[in-house]
Amino acid sequence: MISKKELIEIFEDVIDPEINIDIWTMGLIYDYKIEKDRVWIKMTFTTPTCPFGPELIEEIKSKVLNKGLEFCDIDITFEPPWKPSEDLKEMLGIVD
Repeated sequence: MISKKELIEIFEDVIDPEINIDIWTMGLIYDYKIEKDRVWIKMTFTTPTCPFGPELIEEIKSKVLNKGLEFCDIDITFEPPWKPSEDLKEMLGIVD
């Protein structure tokens, strides 16, 4: 079994190659559920046409399954559309 802390550490270890920030800090993970040796993840991308989307999914699955789990399902959604948080905007130097 994986703990919530360990799963979040995996999210923090997966870096979006375009922005060079981890997917947890970016707010791309909307929800997750852990049941024994199974994990379900609901996430989004910065845009529906994210060129690195498939790579991010495979990296997450690989890291989760390498923890000894037998199942990892990732559901991609664009509802609600991703928007950077105020903290993330500040990190990126984005001014409204």
